[in-house]
Amino acid sequence: MTTDNWFNPAGSRPEAGWTDVIDGRVAGWAHTGLRTGALTDGGELRLQADAVERIVVPLAGSFHVTYAGAAGNGDQALDGRSSVFDGPTDVLYLGSGTEARITGTGRLAVAEAPTDTVKPTTYVARQDVPVELRGAGQSSRQVHNFGTPAALDADRFIVCEVITPAGNWSSYPPHKHDTSMPGEESNLEEIYYYESAVARGVSAPTTADPFALHRTYASDDRAIDEFRQVRTGDIALVPYGWHGPAVAAPGYDMYYLNVMAGPDPERVWNITDDPAHGWVRQVWESESIDPRLPYERKLA
Repeated sequence: MTTDNWFNPAGSRPEAGWTDVIDGRVAGWAHTGLRTGALTDGGELRLQADAVERIVVPLAGSFHVTYAGAAGNGDQALDGRSSVFDGPTDVLYLGSGTEARITGTGRLAVAEAPTDTVKPTTYVARQDVPVELRGAGQSSRQVHNFGTPAALDADRFIVCEVITPAGNWSSYPPHKHDTSMPGEESNLEEIYYYESAVARGVSAPTTADPFALHRTYASDDRAIDEFRQVRTGDIALVPYGWHGPAVAAPGYDMYYLNVMAGPDPERVWNITDDPAHGWVRQVWESESIDPRLPYERKLA
């Protein structure tokens, strides 16, 4: 096994019309998956009726999903949004064993987790997505919790997305969830799908090259050492270890979609901070949330 498994540049794992597909065929990976794709008028993407639960997440654009399976049959329009920096989107959860046909125009992601347990297919409207402002000061970020245990009756995965304004640090302090300790720490794989763009309200030349930074490092004797410059469409995998910070470079806003699942029987996100940096949380008590947040839908 090589550490090359843990970083997948945009477009490096195409399959059946999808831009990238991450699943259990990646060596050392077992509990989560992700598909990204792009559609124009007249195009379609297909999902097979596998033993996998999924969430369809519009990144930019609007879509229509026709689905059928043990979890229910139907059609669902997804209004979507102009970009990932345009506030939360509506999403569609597809229960295990559901096939689907997706049409529309724009870019989308599909979060996945293998499971035989069938939960009902569920539409989550934009206005019903819990929005959390997390951290403070330069650690301020915005979290859309549409696929967390409190918001969605799924079986295995925990899915959310995070907006971090230019210059801020996210996924911070560094933390881990790679050891099963009931009530203290979960054992969860994690996917980071990244996007970066010129900061909202900032004028930049056409030569601008938006990027962010991703870090993962060892928490025990399992070797891992990832420090990557990431751009729109890049996918970082965290099988274990401390991860963070994810850093939005000055001038560029950062987005990531997180997909987490693991072997534990309980669907919960319990973490342990790196003891060298966990004290930073105390600093937030004397700081305010970044006034640039929340990022909401722009008015036409």
